[in-house]
Amino acid sequence: MLHLRLIVPADRTDDVVRLLEGSVGATHLVVLPGAARSPAGDLVLCDVAREAGDPLIGALRGLGIDREGSITVDNPELTLSARADEAEEQAPGDGADAVLWEELTEVTHEESTFSITYVAFLTIATMLAAVGVMLDNAILIVGAMAVGPEFGPLAGVSTALVQRAPRLVSRSLVALVGGFAAAMVMTAGFAWLLDACGLFSRAMVEGDRPNTAFIWQPDWMSFVVAFLAGVAGTLSLTSAKSAALIGVTISVTTVPAAANAAVAFSYSDYAQTVGSSQQLLANLGGIVLAGTLTLLAQKALWARQLRRSTATAGAGPQRG
Repeated sequence: MLHLRLIVPADRTDDVVRLLEGSVGATHLVVLPGAARSPAGDLVLCDVAREAGDPLIGALRGLGIDREGSITVDNPELTLSARADEAEEQAPGDGADAVLWEELTEVTHEESTFSITYVAFLTIATMLAAVGVMLDNAILIVGAMAVGPEFGPLAGVSTALVQRAPRLVSRSLVALVGGFAAAMVMTAGFAWLLDACGLFSRAMVEGDRPNTAFIWQPDWMSFVVAFLAGVAGTLSLTSAKSAALIGVTISVTTVPAAANAAVAFSYSDYAQTVGSSQQLLANLGGIVLAGTLTLLAQKALWARQLRRSTATAGAGPQRG
């Protein structure tokens, strides 16, 4: 169940109440006239099944509640109510499969911000991966993948393409391209510094690295792995039953590829630089493509489910 807390202008309260009372999956309606002070209005509370939440939020925005009042959505950990169970049964589909597009857009918007913290995490992850590729240490590579924050803007690009939001596309691309550019430049400087300290050497980057050589040798399998990781990451982001995204991008090599490209460039090994860059682009492209297709499939399947439920409700009970 989702809990909705609405601040509604007094002249819109009747319309909102009628909407909530007529919405399948909505229950526990509470109206507190004049309770809101900033902005002024009535406080309206209700619970709604997750699978019915997206169309209801869209209808509330259609009434202008988000502009003249507010719409706050919470996810209660526990709701014990027979009415809530009944509302979930009446709502179409399964709550675990429902996508709250407003929530998804907001989350990806926040995760796609080109900020100091974002660049710091990406730079630290790239430097950690640089040490991993130089030492041919797979454990460090996995750790760098877990630290990297790049899935946020990647998901932002996919969401923006599906929602046709060009501003979010540009925002996500700025974070993605700008973040990797900054991280790779600083990692190249990091490699030069460690070389001066005698911790890195040309022999390390040009020697045999059986555990990490795949990072700069892209092939179709790299794209397949990135595609599967993109599907998993998107489902994790949209599903109500998903765990945290930590570990999702461990399946791909975006950060290690960027690190290897930066280190190889610092030693003028342009073959590895090009190969790592191709690996990076293949993985980024695979994740974005998979995320976009996954969201499109979820959107189409959910729209079909809603049409089927509407048609069933309109037909009503048949009498013999």
